[in-house]
Amino acid sequence: MKIFTAAQIHELDKYTIEHEPIESIDLMERSARVLTDAIMEQWNSSVPVVVFAGPGNNGGDALAVARMLIERNYQVQTYLFNISGKLSADCATNKQRLVNAKGHPLLTEVTQRFESPKLEEGMLVIDGLFGTGQNRPLAGGFASLVKFINSSKADVVSIDMPSGLIAEDNAYNVRANIIRATQTLTLQHVKLAFLFPEHQQFIGQLKVLDIHLSQEGIQKMDASFSLTEQADVLPLLLSRDPFAHKGTMGHALLVAGSYGMAGAAILAARACMRSGAGKLTVHTPRRNVAILQSTIPEAVLHTDREETLFSEALSTEAFQALAIGPGLGIAEQTAIAMIAQLRRAQCPAVVDADALNILSSKHAWMQQLPKGIILTPHPRELERLEGQCTDSYERLTKARLLAERLQGYVILKGHRTAICMPDGHVAFNTTGNAGMATAGSGDVLTGILLGLLARGYQQREACMLGVYLHGLAGDLAAQELGEESLMASDIIQYLPKAFMKLKSQRKS
Repeated sequence: MKIFTAAQIHELDKYTIEHEPIESIDLMERSARVLTDAIMEQWNSSVPVVVFAGPGNNGGDALAVARMLIERNYQVQTYLFNISGKLSADCATNKQRLVNAKGHPLLTEVTQRFESPKLEEGMLVIDGLFGTGQNRPLAGGFASLVKFINSSKADVVSIDMPSGLIAEDNAYNVRANIIRATQTLTLQHVKLAFLFPEHQQFIGQLKVLDIHLSQEGIQKMDASFSLTEQADVLPLLLSRDPFAHKGTMGHALLVAGSYGMAGAAILAARACMRSGAGKLTVHTPRRNVAILQSTIPEAVLHTDREETLFSEALSTEAFQALAIGPGLGIAEQTAIAMIAQLRRAQCPAVVDADALNILSSKHAWMQQLPKGIILTPHPRELERLEGQCTDSYERLTKARLLAERLQGYVILKGHRTAICMPDGHVAFNTTGNAGMATAGSGDVLTGILLGLLARGYQQREACMLGVYLHGLAGDLAAQELGEESLMASDIIQYLPKAFMKLKSQRKS
């Protein structure tokens, strides 16, 4: 699913109006019907409703919803804020339609002074003040109105966006002046701001409503952001040749584990083997040998000359993929060996954990990374690489620029893991759950990516499928084990079921 900017959403509305064709007021009516149905699904006509409408098209939607609720015997009190004395054309039309509606609608047009109504628990507020057109923080009377609504115990439904929230960049927004919705009914597409964790307090429960904007327009319009859904990953799955053998299914090299951190190497190794690689070699310090041989007997061990740390780069000529970093440590000897290993890489490479921490302290080494490199930082690791960020939007922007600069892939891990690609596109993952916020989960992802790369997937496909599978396995584990008790090893245990679920969906 594409994620459009506020400007693109406006263009898509225009395209729909011109090519369906449909009058803008009729498109608004269609949207209002869908919004009204969604509200009626959750709140019945015994709930008193107060509608706050702004002067633009978001306000026009709200006025139309007020009229439709009145027609269905809801008790509705409506406030239209027309401070500047200028309404959008469709908002003005819906104002008149509401005035003319049967049922003696209670409409107050606010031009100067506002006498606030009583908002109580058990009431419903419909927020139609501002939508995607809002591009600066709310101030003055509107800021006071937002604070008044937020201070009440009434349920709040926001139309399209919580008023005050900006569709993309909220770095300089005033958070106290943003509606805290119980539910947000957004139209047609998810907005970028909805994907950032610090905004969930404003959005509440999110529902995406289809208002039948032009599919032709959606297909034609390029989007820099998208949501990765099942339909996007099913075509990526490779078939397994019935005559395959371990030599044709890819040989992976994992450089991981300092003494005392063998667990990270074990998790990554087991995830790699569960992701389809034919063979796996794990390069690790000597003191890790016994535990690795007993826990992952399927892997070939290659021991470092050092007892407790990684110190020597290997030739990658015999390998189809490399992953380096889990539990590696950040000793200076290890750091020198790590960059030497990446410089020598003749195959796709995944860089995670301590390898990222080393790069963050050796910024000049970043330019030595090979094209097509895959970095998998969590937010703090990304900031150590690229500098502190004020919010998720800035962090995403830095990750995106890093991917373009390196001509590689930056997988910014989180609830909606973002895959930043060399061409500037960002794909947000849709699988995964809060139970996966546990030690070792990132090591598992590294192993999955390594296994897919060795198996023969190209970097883009490995990133898309690997992140999706990682989250899907976590979701399947959480269904049976619950989020609270989920461990990283459970994600590996449910990887086979994740593969099977995708393959069964592709057949059907």
